Amino acid sequence: MDAARPSRIVRIGALELRFHVDETDGAGDVVMFEFIVPPKARVPVPHFHEACDEIVYGLEGTMTTTLDGRTHEVCKGDVVFVPRGKVHHHANLHEDTAKAMIVIAPGTIGRRYFEEMAEVVSRPGPPDMARMQEIMRRHGLVPA
Repeated sequence: MDAARPSRIVRIGALELRFHVDETDGAGDVVMFEFIVPPKARVPVPHFHEACDEIVYGLEGTMTTTLDGRTHEVCKGDVVFVPRGKVHHHANLHEDTAKAMIVIAPGTIGRRYFEEMAEVVSRPGPPDMARMQEIMRRHGLVPA
């Protein structure tokens, strides 16, 4: 990795996102990151994307993706396609860490979004929900 380049790892609480491609690469048309979720964790709040699609590809463990009220257990090699406008959220309801590769296209929700959310979540006390919703909306996520 280029020493002048910012870190490609974002931590939000116990969650870890390892960006392979972010909105600063190329024309910013795609974002791709490993999403590492510890046992019994749920993130983010149910929401939908206004202008992008999301692909969830299972790498390790079991990620639970709920899409329009239907639960998908995403294990290694499984894929869930989340079209724009469809309400969804992710969780790890199991005892082992889950890891999935997430692809967002076009890349309107990238590393900057997650860095902003990490800053809000890492402050002392309960998270500022109004601020979190403002960040979500600014990046094209709509809480459901």
